[in-house]
Amino acid sequence: MKKFFLTCCVFLGVVLGAQAQTQAASDTLYQALGQKAGITALVDDFVGRVLRDERIKHHFKDTNPKALKDSLSDQFCQLSGGPCKYEGADMKAAHADMGIRKHEFNALVEDLQAAMDARGIPFTQQNRLLALLAPMHRDIITER
Repeated sequence: MKKFFLTCCVFLGVVLGAQAQTQAASDTLYQALGQKAGITALVDDFVGRVLRDERIKHHFKDTNPKALKDSLSDQFCQLSGGPCKYEGADMKAAHADMGIRKHEFNALVEDLQAAMDARGIPFTQQNRLLALLAPMHRDIITER
């Protein structure tokens, strides 16, 4: 229940007017996430949780885990102000045929939060990363 409430609060905050982070603020987030090595470790944990999550793992049965980890690492790194460049598909194209529902997206967010908790990432930094990722839900959730 706590995770669901946290997820709702984060998304509500983003929807009600969260603005893009400045480069300086993002640099701090990149540092807080442990730079490239920390982001890679976070994504390794996160993807492992997703692939074991009974609620959503079926969406990833044909996915190459290494390619997914590499892509997410680059995406998180770029979003947090790091030197990486995300060159993967846009979110709408990448998720168009997956039929992802809102509760499945929320399960993915819970897995990310659990991975961040396990890595000892402070709550405020977790919220900053989630705020950068949250607007993507419009392109990822395809089943209403």
